[in-house]
Amino acid sequence: MNALVGESLSIITYKAQTTRHRIMGILNGDDFQMIFSDTPGIVNVANKLHEQMLGFINGALKDADVFLLVTEIGEKLKNEKVFEKIINSKIPVVLVLNKIDISKQEIVNQMIEYWQSIIPRAVIIPASAKEKFNIDKIRQTLYDFLPENPPYFPQDELTDKSMRFFASEIIREKILLNYDKEIPYSVEVAIDQYKEEPNIDRISAIIYVERESQKNIIIGKGGRMIKQVGIQARKDIEDFSGKHTFLNLFVKVKDNWRNNAKDLKYFGYDNK
Repeated sequence: MNALVGESLSIITYKAQTTRHRIMGILNGDDFQMIFSDTPGIVNVANKLHEQMLGFINGALKDADVFLLVTEIGEKLKNEKVFEKIINSKIPVVLVLNKIDISKQEIVNQMIEYWQSIIPRAVIIPASAKEKFNIDKIRQTLYDFLPENPPYFPQDELTDKSMRFFASEIIREKILLNYDKEIPYSVEVAIDQYKEEPNIDRISAIIYVERESQKNIIIGKGGRMIKQVGIQARKDIEDFSGKHTFLNLFVKVKDNWRNNAKDLKYFGYDNK
């Protein structure tokens, strides 16, 4: 979505399950408005958080005029129930085979054949978001499928999310990049305070973990790790907002929050 919209609205890491929420990106042209609904990746459910993530996907499927399915070389079918909804629908499907810049042509051809057998009606476009290869072709293909409607959003809007949301996502991105194994997936970030002043934004954020041992890992020896996360996150928040930022990070334990309905609702995972 970032490449298509031209703005960094969704956090990107090399790890699976990076996206947890449904994020809208709005692309305006002289005679069109495309609203991209970036959802979590399709997962096999292991906890209530995963259930909510699949809920965001199902919500997007109901709203869509075009299904834009983004996959990567080597990635195959997951969660057949979700794919059944796509396959059995009459809504157009554009399947983007991303990251072809790091694969051989023979493998790319095999993956095209594989996905064409799964979704015969899909328009399959090999692409590289990193190299901007075939991005214009994807936009044009989507444009050709779009129905005629009045615009849903003003021309100057880029997304439906607030700066508080993006600040929390940027912090979570740095946690995904700086910690290994289960730690990043046990973490949620909540903005406790976001105070906008003329020359600076003052942000206080809480990093929630599920166990005390995880809290110690997040903080690191002498506070080294959390300081590193804070420095990286502050820089990206400043780049995104265009303002100087003071960022204060705290770490708290919220036991088993990924399976607690009340906690999930507090963190914005509520599909009702």
